[in-house]
Amino acid sequence: RLSAQKDRTVDEFGILLRNLFALEKIDAQKIRKVIIASVVPPLDPVLNEMAVSYFSVKPIFVTYENAGIPVLYDDPREVGADRIVNAVAAIHKYGKPAIVVDFGTATTFDVITAAGEYRGGLIAPGVVISAEALYEHAAKLPRIEIQKPAKLVGTSAITSMQSGLFYGYVALVDGIITRLKDELGQTARVIGTGGQAALISQETKLIETVDSNLTLDGLQLVASRLFRG
Repeated sequence: RLSAQKDRTVDEFGILLRNLFALEKIDAQKIRKVIIASVVPPLDPVLNEMAVSYFSVKPIFVTYENAGIPVLYDDPREVGADRIVNAVAAIHKYGKPAIVVDFGTATTFDVITAAGEYRGGLIAPGVVISAEALYEHAAKLPRIEIQKPAKLVGTSAITSMQSGLFYGYVALVDGIITRLKDELGQTARVIGTGGQAALISQETKLIETVDSNLTLDGLQLVASRLFRG
């Protein structure tokens, strides 16, 4: 896992990936196909050149046009490729309709209809961003580790912040999912994924499944269809 730092160069990405492959005993010379779901547009040309220079492969970038799922957004170009591949994986692995909650930098809620369409969703600040905002904009509040507190009522600045962030986020997630189900009007499977999914799902009443590989599985499904064609 690498962070998508916008100032990383072609060589930095290439060397880091080759080193990761070496650690896992993967022969980089055997890489024949590369698929990318990018949500950082400034890195697209960097990743494209990296794939060509270090793996001699012209990569395919996932878009709403090639992902194989109808996207009902007003402007489908605005939908992040990660959200689209999550929807593809959710349909394949869990059926439809479905709701995917992805706990990343932002927390996204995505709705897949019974007809297998990506309908749209919500974008909320991620729990880590929320914690950093408290630290950066409230002079007396410290930077904290995000975790489930021992009890709801905090008795220090740290435990009070942890309680507010954790239980506040649980309430946000359950509240939004409840409203989404009401608007959808159908019983939908709810899948959580992303870095904070395991933490938040231990308390939320409505996330039924945590799937840490959902995005990668969606990429694999899209890749299999595109490369087969």
